Amino acid sequence: LPPAEAEALVRALQGTELQAIGGHGWLRQHEHVEKLNMHGILSASAGQEQLLTELLVTHAKIPVLIGELISVEIWKHKIFPVLCRLEDFKPRSTFPIYVVLHHEASIINLLETVFFYKEICESAEDSILDLIDYCHRKLTLLAAGSTKAQAADPVPPQELQKQAEMMEFEISLKALSVLRFITDQVDSLPLSALTRMLNTHNLPCLLVELVEHCPWSCWEAGKLKKFENGTWHVVPPEDQVKMTKLDGQVWLALLNLLLSPECQRKYRFDGFNKSQLLKLRAFLTDVLIDQLPNLVEMQRFLSYLAVTEPVPPKKELILEQVPVIWDHILKKNSGKWEAIAKHQVKHAFSPTEEELKLQARRWAQTYSLDMMEALAPDKPRCRVCGVEAAKRCSRCRNEWYCTRACQIQHWQKHKPACNLMA
Repeated sequence: LPPAEAEALVRALQGTELQAIGGHGWLRQHEHVEKLNMHGILSASAGQEQLLTELLVTHAKIPVLIGELISVEIWKHKIFPVLCRLEDFKPRSTFPIYVVLHHEASIINLLETVFFYKEICESAEDSILDLIDYCHRKLTLLAAGSTKAQAADPVPPQELQKQAEMMEFEISLKALSVLRFITDQVDSLPLSALTRMLNTHNLPCLLVELVEHCPWSCWEAGKLKKFENGTWHVVPPEDQVKMTKLDGQVWLALLNLLLSPECQRKYRFDGFNKSQLLKLRAFLTDVLIDQLPNLVEMQRFLSYLAVTEPVPPKKELILEQVPVIWDHILKKNSGKWEAIAKHQVKHAFSPTEEELKLQARRWAQTYSLDMMEALAPDKPRCRVCGVEAAKRCSRCRNEWYCTRACQIQHWQKHKPACNLMA
């Protein structure tokens, strides 16, 4: 994006009322967020994301983005179940959740891109507590295995459901990265944020669960598969002990939370917490420490913890802040869930054919194929045989093939989707 357009899009970001989700203004904001998201990723890959960071800080938009995340999450838990019970909504019941999930994914992805910077973390101000709570909820689902990660070739009726489950999984992984960036700034966080991470949510023990169960890794038909860059890959035997980026995020967050003097002073090293943390010793192999040398400090700390009884934290009278965005939205809309759902069926989720076509055209402009290819980590693969592909369907420009023969073989399956997209 040119600087002037990036600034205009950042300035236009604003909080959304629950009942406006899915409406024209909300969809327009989704396009703005998606453009900023793609701009942020491309700028980061070129080492030039400073402009977007400055704009978000200058115009105080980080709390707005966090507010959008919380609104979407409350909508999923409170409004969507009511929507699904309304008779006139059922034919379209999977579409809204997919669109809303995409909005949530775009925002968390944008936050992941910019939260690397200390000034972004500081500009979140009190809303950082809501973001910590949000990340905690996502990581709890991840540790419990409630987000289904495997996405096989979907059968048509379940296609959107499969995609929704996959997106929930990826959103949770992005939340893990955001949380790790927050822990990088423990020295400049408000005291309430630290207390919330360590004692209210006991994040060190939750991170131990993630190390133990590793949701981004699984065995299938005797082969180890790991989730990286948006897809599952079979890991060759020689790379099975190699640390992934996600493994690194968990270990770095643990290092930040356990080795910082301020965290050690505040954290309750009681019997349960101590026994959970000592489970990490089994994972601290020489191979792992070679890949992340900082873990030597963690190894020393755990050895010390095993033979000592840490001093319990001093009981202090602390006036603790509480997250305001979540509580504010719940109080404002309590008892109105059904009324909001009926309003949305009438005004947001019952579009005419003409409105659907117009929205499709707008999205096609937002998600330009050239832009999406620039963001893709891997080269395209043939839809039929999986080898690297250089040709694609000239009509919808969505499917890739290595040869004309593969395209002809796939045509009967591809034809309905091709007609729809064209």
